[in-house]
Amino acid sequence: MIDDPPPGPHGDEPRRSPALARPYAWTEGRTAPSVEIAVEALVETTGDGRAEAGYQTSSAPAEVLELCVRPRSLMEVAALLALPLGVVRVLVADLMQDNLVIVRDTLSDTATWGERHDLMERVLHGLRDL
Repeated sequence: MIDDPPPGPHGDEPRRSPALARPYAWTEGRTAPSVEIAVEALVETTGDGRAEAGYQTSSAPAEVLELCVRPRSLMEVAALLALPLGVVRVLVADLMQDNLVIVRDTLSDTATWGERHDLMERVLHGLRDL
């Protein structure tokens, strides 16, 4: 008898089992993204990305596009796909360069210490929820 995967962090999405392929297989051997993306940055699929998602076959970039129809943090995407954070960074950077996703930073360079502290608290709580 095969058991269903346990529910994900929100209870409505099943948690995926870790993939068996080597991480560099998803990124064509690349280990560094073309753009640095913070773990808390919000990723959202664009209109072009939604259209493209319908044409893509089952692949990690297609899954990122599907997941990010609703804005999600980079860390959340990695956790839901059960992929290493570095792999997801490379995939999201590629999708961003193709204008299929937009990435929103949560803080600017001029953020106050209080804003940075609040962000760290939110990230910590989010990690505990995973």
